[in-house]
Amino acid sequence: MPRRKFECRCGAAQAALRQLAAACAAALIPGLFAGPVCAQGQHPALAQTAPRAAAKPAAAAVKPATVPAATAATPPAASASSAAVQSTAQALPARTALCAACHGAEGNSIMPNSPSLAGQPRIFVENTLVMIREGVRKIAAMQGMMNGVTDQEITALARYFAAQTPVPAPEPRQAERFSRGEALAARTHCASCHLPSYAGREQMPRLAGQREDYLLHSMKQFLDGSAAGRDTIMAAALHGMNEEDLRDLAHYLAQLR
Repeated sequence: MPRRKFECRCGAAQAALRQLAAACAAALIPGLFAGPVCAQGQHPALAQTAPRAAAKPAAAAVKPATVPAATAATPPAASASSAAVQSTAQALPARTALCAACHGAEGNSIMPNSPSLAGQPRIFVENTLVMIREGVRKIAAMQGMMNGVTDQEITALARYFAAQTPVPAPEPRQAERFSRGEALAARTHCASCHLPSYAGREQMPRLAGQREDYLLHSMKQFLDGSAAGRDTIMAAALHGMNEEDLRDLAHYLAQLR
């Protein structure tokens, strides 16, 4: 058989295919291709719809979250913190009045063997009260006194006593004992922790102007190992001292202003 010559008409075939595809799409999605097919084989509605569809996710991504005005203005954490501060401030006068029964007005003790708290470093007072509350440091007179006292109240008490002015007991100075105590303090380097003024710092207590009987009582506890909940370095610092040495040292420190 004689072969027929095949004539390629690619342009006409592609146009026919595009029109067929548009007709099929119009049948599947009624209304989308209601208009005529453009020269590029795409319906005008598709050209207008596609960019808007692509833009929607971007608009949704930057849409701000809706927050109720009351919640944004007063966060629950801030409200709780404010209430705690107010409660602590209201409880402080009653707490300090209770402390004054033993430690004196404004923390200046007039009771034997009861320490003055006025002018003590804040951190020292905080640490001591926490250890008493948790049962680490046991003091018979304080038994149960710290039950239920919050951390916020302890901090408020510590700040209060640290801000008070120490008023040392008016005991007469004994020159010889004072000199011996001064030499002992220099030999054992007490000032390296308690400062040259013996005003104390951080967790180291103020020794200057403290009650003499309380200082002697505390140093005896360090030496006999009954000072539970306190820095054991003091036992090493006082090692080798006899009771007379302790009395001289206590007298010297109590006389400082």
